[in-house]
Amino acid sequence: MSYRDHVGSFSLPFMVLILIPWILIVISNDYILAWGFNPTIDILLSLLGLTLIISGVVLLIKCVRMFSIIGKGTLAPWAPTKNLVVGGLYRHTRNPMISGVLIALLGESILFSSLSIFAWFVLSLIGNHIYFIMSEEPSLLARFGNEYQL
Repeated sequence: MSYRDHVGSFSLPFMVLILIPWILIVISNDYILAWGFNPTIDILLSLLGLTLIISGVVLLIKCVRMFSIIGKGTLAPWAPTKNLVVGGLYRHTRNPMISGVLIALLGESILFSSLSIFAWFVLSLIGNHIYFIMSEEPSLLARFGNEYQL
């Protein structure tokens, strides 16, 4: 597994978390750094948004690290893990990596008070749910068999 595989695997979260929200903001001009309530509530909402973004990115990075160290692969389909990762965060939830991405997206929608980013968050949530049920879960079952089923 090359350095290029690791760097390239970040292209997917980069697109979902940075590129697409930026395009949505530019196209829709749908952002402000305040909700228009009173200053205290606006500051609290901004802090909530920042906290969610940081938490989601930290969760994503931890999962990518686990994929690299334990799984001996990346999150990218062109360099998948060789081993099934079931410990740590994966002991408690099936896909904490996507949870991290979605948490960060929700934080972005709150920080920028953007309905278009929130719509992207909802679309990502639904799209990932469908993708995992219809594609990734059968693929993991075929690759890892009983180990995945447990």
